[in-house]
Amino acid sequence: MNDTKKLYWKGLPELKNDPNFVKHADKEFVDMGAPDPGHSRRDFLKMMGFSVAAASLAACEAPIRKAIPYVNKPVDVDPGIPNYYASSYVSGGDYCSVVVKVRDGRPIKIDGNSLSSVTKGGTSAQVEASVLSLYDSYRLRGPEVGDAASDWQTIDREITAKLQEIASKGGQIRIVSNTVLSPSTLAVIEKFKSKYPTTQHIQYDQSSAYGVWKANEGSFGTGMIPSYDFSKAKTIVTVAADFLGTWIAPIEFSKQFGTTREINEEKREMSRLYVFESNLSLTGANADYRTMIRPSQEGLVVAQLYKLIAAKAGAQGITAGIDKVAHLEKAANELWENRGQSLVVAGSNDKDVQVLVNAINHLLGNYGSTINTALPVNYRKGNDEAMAAFIAEAEGGKIDGVIFYNCNPVYDHPMGAKLEAALKNIALSVSTGTTKDETASASKFKAPDHHYLESWNDFEPKKNHFSVSQPAITPLFKTRQAQESFLVWAGESNTDYFETLKANWNAWFYAKSGSLSGFQSYWDKCLYDGVLEFPAENSAAPNFAGNIAAAAADIEKEYQANNTAYELVVYETCGVGNGVQANNPLLQELPDPITKAVWDHYVTVSQKDAAALGINNDAEGHTQLIKLTAGSYSVSVPALVQPGQAPGTLGLAVGYGRTKVGKVAENIGKNAYPFISIANGYLSYSVTNVKVEVTTEPFQVAQTQIHHTYMGRESVIQESTLAEFKERPDAGRAFPKISDWDNKVDPAALSLWKGHDYKNHHWGMAIDMNTCNGCGACVVACNVENNVALVGKQEVINRREMHWLRIDRYYSSASDAPTDSKELEQAAENPEVVFQPMLCQHCNNAPCETVCPVAATTHSTEGLNQMTYNRCIGTRYCANNCPYKVRRFNWFKYHDNQQFYSSNPAMNTDLGRMVLNPEVTVRSRGVMEKCSFCVQRIQTGKLTAKKERRPMQDGEVVTACQAACTTGAIVFGDLNNPESRVSKLLQIERDPQRPYGIDKKARNPRAYRVLEEIGVKPNIFYLTKIRNKDQAKENA
Repeated sequence: MNDTKKLYWKGLPELKNDPNFVKHADKEFVDMGAPDPGHSRRDFLKMMGFSVAAASLAACEAPIRKAIPYVNKPVDVDPGIPNYYASSYVSGGDYCSVVVKVRDGRPIKIDGNSLSSVTKGGTSAQVEASVLSLYDSYRLRGPEVGDAASDWQTIDREITAKLQEIASKGGQIRIVSNTVLSPSTLAVIEKFKSKYPTTQHIQYDQSSAYGVWKANEGSFGTGMIPSYDFSKAKTIVTVAADFLGTWIAPIEFSKQFGTTREINEEKREMSRLYVFESNLSLTGANADYRTMIRPSQEGLVVAQLYKLIAAKAGAQGITAGIDKVAHLEKAANELWENRGQSLVVAGSNDKDVQVLVNAINHLLGNYGSTINTALPVNYRKGNDEAMAAFIAEAEGGKIDGVIFYNCNPVYDHPMGAKLEAALKNIALSVSTGTTKDETASASKFKAPDHHYLESWNDFEPKKNHFSVSQPAITPLFKTRQAQESFLVWAGESNTDYFETLKANWNAWFYAKSGSLSGFQSYWDKCLYDGVLEFPAENSAAPNFAGNIAAAAADIEKEYQANNTAYELVVYETCGVGNGVQANNPLLQELPDPITKAVWDHYVTVSQKDAAALGINNDAEGHTQLIKLTAGSYSVSVPALVQPGQAPGTLGLAVGYGRTKVGKVAENIGKNAYPFISIANGYLSYSVTNVKVEVTTEPFQVAQTQIHHTYMGRESVIQESTLAEFKERPDAGRAFPKISDWDNKVDPAALSLWKGHDYKNHHWGMAIDMNTCNGCGACVVACNVENNVALVGKQEVINRREMHWLRIDRYYSSASDAPTDSKELEQAAENPEVVFQPMLCQHCNNAPCETVCPVAATTHSTEGLNQMTYNRCIGTRYCANNCPYKVRRFNWFKYHDNQQFYSSNPAMNTDLGRMVLNPEVTVRSRGVMEKCSFCVQRIQTGKLTAKKERRPMQDGEVVTACQAACTTGAIVFGDLNNPESRVSKLLQIERDPQRPYGIDKKARNPRAYRVLEEIGVKPNIFYLTKIRNKDQAKENA
């Protein structure tokens, strides 16, 4: 069996052979219907004559730019040399330990901190993009009262007077925030509460896990969320928990899961993942077995799984459940076989469902192994009941003062509209948000906090695992850290939060450390590392005391096995997320891992439902709006037909529909938060009866999935199953042959060229498709590192996106193409998914180099395919000749061009330009560009080694995409160095007759080159996708 015979397709238009897809599939540059202006050759010559004269005149009028040198150079700041500061990215309960690259006082890049045992050097798309949010033009410049600018002295006086007035009469004060991970911040809030005893601190989360917290309280006597360790699990079952994308701690979980998917000839075992869900999530796309279920069935699926496990364990039985769920019994059998090395998680926020999940893991012996209750995490501390009670009190006029600490519940809480109305009648309302968002706009006082890159702080993501945040730049505006504001309003004598922070660490940690080096040295070491971690407590299996019978009875009452109404799933995307960074164009233009849509908000619909409703998406994303109604709330959003969507269900993302946001995100989509309901005290992210009305209003969704398409997939995607890999390590490989005069030979055996010799370095890359989960962090990292322009929705529709690195998402189905609508529906119902990062392959026989008439693209002595921007005249021959479709043409001047102000502020505002990397040229109109293997990083590594009079070491050069890859799927290095990680991974074998030549052979049986048969000999190798399935042809 050869899995490469499967049918791979990028989207439904390709599967259906949509005429528009067929028309444009073989074109590098697609004419999207622009009218022919009808100019003649004479007109062209006239225009050229004018252009030369105008350029000559303009050259005489170039603006003078003055540089001011340092008179007294700051310590540790050398112009042109970056500094690096350990810090922490925190947005509510979302956490990542990071290292900030600073050039000349400007943070320009975020990388992961490998010293953290929590995130282990991983990042996400949102973490990578957050550096641009520092330079958001929509940020508040200083404090405001109403809509008028004020100063800190004035608002401090007025807020303090109001607080004292409220306290004197016993009025109620509330501090509302998302999850607070900082122990020092919580200590400051306690000081505030001591000054004003009627104060209560309310925490809420946009993606709540309150049901998990309460279930653990009922099961083990302590409310908490335990640490999950996917790296120890051989069998993983998830019911609607997208742990690779958005559930609780996706960076940490992705790193853990990635280690279980690494295989080689010595390590021939990998985890098996079962996913039961409605929307096709990132986790579902990486599943070995995926089953589509409705949200109304989630509780019953968990109950049925408990019944199956309980029957094997001889434990207490229940009556709740659901029959005939594909793969569920198989999953139960394998969970039982791997007791103590398995893990079951559920994304439901229903306490009863989570109690049964706890019971299942208890029966499987997973506590103390893959689940550690002795190491609770603090990512989600939101209390749904307390937040709902606060809004009810506010509506009832029982709240006299409220301070919103860096949160936006008017937008991102389902009762936000009620809160907004209630705020008009509250005597004191303060927002510390960095922007004039929906909640700040409804509050009387705006006391803007610093951005996290301007702040001092500490965090405790897990018990006894601490990290720090330190300023990487002087505050850009007249903002003030919110903790300092609390101290001022509390009347504290010492309001310097930095000194408070140090005093806390001195008392909490240094005093107990026994260190003799002095506190300053201890503190400096903590700042240098960015983390301070203490040994974890021994994990013992806790005593389970959950009320299984009550939970099962509630599930039986609340969930339905055969609901026939449409159901709506409200979810988060990996890009825009919960909407906090909606005004960040790096995230708006990041293609969604599954739908590949950008700059748009849409509802996902199954192929079956789309046919029933009369909805059709063509190759260019044309569709129509559909109206969704639940209760009294309605929105009209475009319908996007999505393979893998459970029939009868619809998916709608939160994070869109912002009304008080910057130019980037305004007028994009609708607010989905009001669809979230409160059931039994918990936020419920599904609607089991939603009305769907199809309108005739047309809409075009911008999608990238069929752009840059090449035909013939046999040597592009190569995959097999674990069983076949164990028998034959090269299983799934395609070994193309080409003809010489007499025989069929390997493509590497024939060439028109003598080939290069790389006497020094030979740079190459390996990408493991088994560990790449398609998250997109590498795409954002590449954009930030290399000043890649963002072009906006219309230009994406015109197929002019500029990403140097794209992640091709392929669906796969049986090898035969569908011939009728029924077969089409079956192929698209629940396809398998493969992700393939695609970037310039830096071919040794590069076809782009041979067609450039001005030698703007050339080959370096180290194997790089180089671009000389100021030599390029924009013929685009290179792009037409590129078999991988990875070259990008600058159709416009994307910088200093107000046409792209909203989509590309990093190049069109003075503030935004501060994020640009000075080591990389900003390209001009008419120039071709593409991946450079981060040549600027290569040069920095070489120069450092040269200054230190030593050879370069492996690992000194890390490309932006490799640094951002949480799972370690991307490995870069020197193929000439036999000790390099990439050489060892690929098992590089050099020709003894020509050791520095291009014909190095990768002896790793999984290693292959894309489109190997055309003989361009790329310097990027891919490792085959291996699925842990019993039967390779199963497609369920």
